[in-house]
Amino acid sequence: MAFNDRNFRGNSNFGAPREMHKTTCSDCKAETEVPFKPDPERPVYCRECLPNHRTPREDRRY
Repeated sequence: MAFNDRNFRGNSNFGAPREMHKTTCSDCKAETEVPFKPDPERPVYCRECLPNHRTPREDRRY
């Protein structure tokens, strides 16, 4: 294997299934899963509610 082989990522989880954590959306109270361990001090949103809490980017280019 070459040193700069793109498939070699060391200890990265690239391509591996993510560990999901069940939680409740802070807005709609629906049960959802997130790919990180939720912090009880911070709100967590489901896929439907998350866009309502993101700040729009001024410099977004397509």
